[in-house]
Amino acid sequence: MYTMLRDSNPIAAKISLDVMILVAGLKFFLGKDEDEKKDSDSESEDDGPSARDLMIRYSTGKKTSKNKKKLEKAMKVLKKHKKKKKVEVFNFSAIHLIHDPQDFAEKLLKQLESSNERFEVKIMLMELISRLVGIHELFLFNFYPFVQRFLQPHQREVTKILLCAAQASHQLVPPEIIEPVITTIANNFVTDRNSGEAMTVGINAIKELVARCPLSMSEDLLQDLAQYKSHKDKNVVMSARGLIQLFRDLKPQMLHRRDRGKPTESSKEAKIQNYGELEAKDYIPGAEVLEVEEKVDEEEEEDGWESASMSEDDDDDEWVNVYHSSDEDQTEVAEKLQSIPEDERKAKAAVVSTSRLLTQDDFKKIRVAQMAKEVSAAPGKGQKRKNVESDEEEERGEILSLRDIERLHKKPKSDKETRLATAMAGRTDRKEFVRKRSKLNPFASTSNKEKKRKKNFMMMKHSQDVRTKGKRSFRDKQIALRDALLKKRKHK
Repeated sequence: MYTMLRDSNPIAAKISLDVMILVAGLKFFLGKDEDEKKDSDSESEDDGPSARDLMIRYSTGKKTSKNKKKLEKAMKVLKKHKKKKKVEVFNFSAIHLIHDPQDFAEKLLKQLESSNERFEVKIMLMELISRLVGIHELFLFNFYPFVQRFLQPHQREVTKILLCAAQASHQLVPPEIIEPVITTIANNFVTDRNSGEAMTVGINAIKELVARCPLSMSEDLLQDLAQYKSHKDKNVVMSARGLIQLFRDLKPQMLHRRDRGKPTESSKEAKIQNYGELEAKDYIPGAEVLEVEEKVDEEEEEDGWESASMSEDDDDDEWVNVYHSSDEDQTEVAEKLQSIPEDERKAKAAVVSTSRLLTQDDFKKIRVAQMAKEVSAAPGKGQKRKNVESDEEEERGEILSLRDIERLHKKPKSDKETRLATAMAGRTDRKEFVRKRSKLNPFASTSNKEKKRKKNFMMMKHSQDVRTKGKRSFRDKQIALRDALLKKRKHK
């Protein structure tokens, strides 16, 4: 650095200084925020249902495979809801404190288009612009065609460029602006002529783009990409499954019928909002469960206690399945909720939301009811379908990472040179285990017996010894084996 500044040419020294200042400023804005992770194992009741509540609910009663699958699915839903509620903490993030981000991004893009700096500096400029556009939801339509030029599998640092394209997309960008970028990625990356890693990176990039701007995905392209779930490469399969799982949550109707999975109440209500549409509700979704629960409790109080007696024939040593009344109540409430039409549900939720003050217990019941929609099947939809699950957890923040684009579920196969180097590295000490044959005179010639042993078999197969060897009797073989063992013991 100091060598550049001591250059005899003052113009060259000034240019070097400008580049260093530019890189320092870019690193300042691109600095990573350290998240404060204070996840305690103990879960308070205010945070909604805990894992223990789900275990009690699904483990009581008969231990069937159906209940086991329901418990596993409920635990996944609980984990996803916990991650959604996690608030991002920024110790100091300069990119969030910019006064006029739109003007700043436009100036940076103008500088990027006319820049003659090294490619690494251009990548840093693209990263900063994409983060500005994504975090502040800016309109910078000229940035997408500029990035689109670099979307080739052979391009250097192409994963970072794909990350910039995904980071710069958001819901306020018109779908016709993002569609050419998605089409370019699909045509250049997701083809059978490319390697499995390139296809995986392309599908992951499309998934991140569509997750931020769902309207930019067409139904035909989605169904074409979903067919890669049966590809021979494991990484491509898992990426395609992740894309399918994303649209099961966003809009299952866009998928092929066999890829929609078992329909649930939440998937039935799933809908992608139109461009610029904002869904404002004047009620708390799921609040109708409070009114239904109150009616169920009143019916139970009217019925009174039922007498229960045990037969004398039952053995005392046997276990008896005990069903919790709370489980029966929740099942009854869920059945009643499913029988209520959707319009009536909304009306009841609006009445409950405006007529009473909700406590923390009420909010907990509402969260449980909303989570149950993602587990319980939709009414009248009991048919089984192939369940395509992806192992990856959905956790998207404001800033994407390269891990989201370069996610490989299987270790890539090493090339021949790497495998050969690994094999040769393991043969360093093998001379100790090799039998040492020492001659009195190392320059002495070999005997006729050794020459005969090393002779080509095609030259020896017509000899009398070879032809009669397979026709020997059992006694001759015994004698030959005995002589060989005695000879071997003599040489030791």
